[in-house]
Amino acid sequence: MATSRNRGGGRSTAARAAGYLESARNLTGSAAALGGLALTFVGFAGAYWPVVVGGLYGAGALLAPPPRTPAPAFEEPSSRLDELRADLVTLRAYLDRVDLPDAATERLAALTGLLDGLLAPGWVSEALAEDPEGVHVVARAVRRDVPESVDAYLRTRWWTRLAPGARAPEEELERQAALLHGEAQELVDGLREAEELRQRSHTKYLEDRGGGGLRRTPPAKEGRPPEP
Repeated sequence: MATSRNRGGGRSTAARAAGYLESARNLTGSAAALGGLALTFVGFAGAYWPVVVGGLYGAGALLAPPPRTPAPAFEEPSSRLDELRADLVTLRAYLDRVDLPDAATERLAALTGLLDGLLAPGWVSEALAEDPEGVHVVARAVRRDVPESVDAYLRTRWWTRLAPGARAPEEELERQAALLHGEAQELVDGLREAEELRQRSHTKYLEDRGGGGLRRTPPAKEGRPPEP
């Protein structure tokens, strides 16, 4: 009984042949061979036309670019922030449902405002996506630090009603919110400074390129000597 084996997951002979027929090598060689046939019809190849046609086909096949495996297409870095944007929406809804002191509420609102500005689709979030450490700071604040601070406050406040502690939980929450806001502000300042450096670098490039044309002395008018 005859069996067909395809070792190593390779393609069958028919598949390889079909692939070659569609390859750039075959198409280029065939075009060159057609050019050889045209030369034969006008009398340049003579009796040696098979050699000419075959040689042109081989030369065309050798000159054709080799097949190239396409590079994997990865998603844009900014698109990876979509889940983080959704998590921020969830966090804001959670903060709206809990009862927090006014000072902490204002500080957390300022914090989520900064995070929302960083994650808003556009060139800002694209700049953030290129900064893995910055993305980590935002993700950590949204997914761990803020929920943990608020949940710890709610738990501690319940225990404090039974047995007052050394420090009011409201003060602890306000301190945590201030620290998280400061961390987010440092991230914003860092991204802003990077853009300012980019702007200054472009100015330096224009100056080094010879952008002093604006400082050239205007041409003297006829009949008057140029001013010193």
